[in-house]
Amino acid sequence: MKKRFALLLAVAMVLSLAACGGNSGNGSSSDGSTNGGSGGGKVVKIGVFEPQSGDNGAGGKQEILGMQYANQETPTVEIGGETYTVELVYADNQSSNDKAPSAAQTLVSGGVSIVLGSYGSGVSIAASDTFGDAGVPAMGVTCTNPQVTAGNSHYFRICFLDPFQGTVLANFAKDEFGATKAYCLAKQGDDYSVGLCNYFQEAFGKENCVYETFPEGTSDYSSYVTNAKNSGAQVFFAPVSTEAAALIIDQAATQSLGLPILAGDTWDSNVITAAAQGKDVDINVTTFYQEGGNPTFDEGVKAWINSDSTALANNNGNDMIAAVTAMGYDAYYVALEALKKAGATDPNSVLLALPSVEYDGVSGHIAFDEVGDAIRDVAYVKHCNTATGAWEFVTQQGV
Repeated sequence: MKKRFALLLAVAMVLSLAACGGNSGNGSSSDGSTNGGSGGGKVVKIGVFEPQSGDNGAGGKQEILGMQYANQETPTVEIGGETYTVELVYADNQSSNDKAPSAAQTLVSGGVSIVLGSYGSGVSIAASDTFGDAGVPAMGVTCTNPQVTAGNSHYFRICFLDPFQGTVLANFAKDEFGATKAYCLAKQGDDYSVGLCNYFQEAFGKENCVYETFPEGTSDYSSYVTNAKNSGAQVFFAPVSTEAAALIIDQAATQSLGLPILAGDTWDSNVITAAAQGKDVDINVTTFYQEGGNPTFDEGVKAWINSDSTALANNNGNDMIAAVTAMGYDAYYVALEALKKAGATDPNSVLLALPSVEYDGVSGHIAFDEVGDAIRDVAYVKHCNTATGAWEFVTQQGV
């Protein structure tokens, strides 16, 4: 903790000197706020760094929904005794590590006080230096790879991490299915799926795992499903994107895989339930929130999604609540708490305030450790009911 606060203090000194250079010309005052035109109201900007296209576009849109619902529910915040309107500023990182830095720079140039995102650990890691160099704090919502916060003082997150999630899944494979051998599949170069597969194997026993990766652009997963069937494994672990998952599910059904499929939080989506409905597959996932955990939130967000055609489309056509939506909702309110605690809108003040912020969200209590990671020790396990196309709660599990 001392090291992190020392780094934050150094950032504060550098940025306070830089601020003496005057207004950047983007309509912001020296404290980072924006005058709201003729009405004279003040605006504080929160950056939304999420994929709205590419492999993770569906998940990114669902994560954004939680932020948008929270913004509609609470559109203002009291900062330093004044009322500010909260404006969400968007940048699509396109699920691409190569495009992530430029998307991040768009938000920095837009004068945001704090950034939320991203769905996808790889793009979060790729954009980290852009945020850090600008002194803008970023808060991951569901990016679970440890490297997001490792070695820096500007990235925080509100979700559990993959070493924990991988261990939960490995234990579940052993305890629920009696598995002694596992087949693991990840996407080459993808920080999330490669990382989570590694943590799963460490907990399960690497000597008892068959591990394969597929390249970017893969659309035919038949050979991987065949290899899994022939491997002698009792479970198939594939913590990949929803786009790849839907194709894997099709092949698993076509070839009568006959193995329980396990995955991490990316599979907690109605994209997966739609792909699995009516098929002979057994899908189990770990995630951050179980629908029904907070009835007030559930009722409100469902009503909002159904009342807004764009929100409904971005939630894949129905009102099933993805855990990432609940997490996006919580992230928005944690950002508001940081702004209130900072008493100012400049990124430097928000960065200094973040480590001590605590908040009771719909997904549970949120507080940060000395690295900036959330102190979380519980995951929800869900099973896909392929007859109804709905997720069913299995257990709440720690390690």
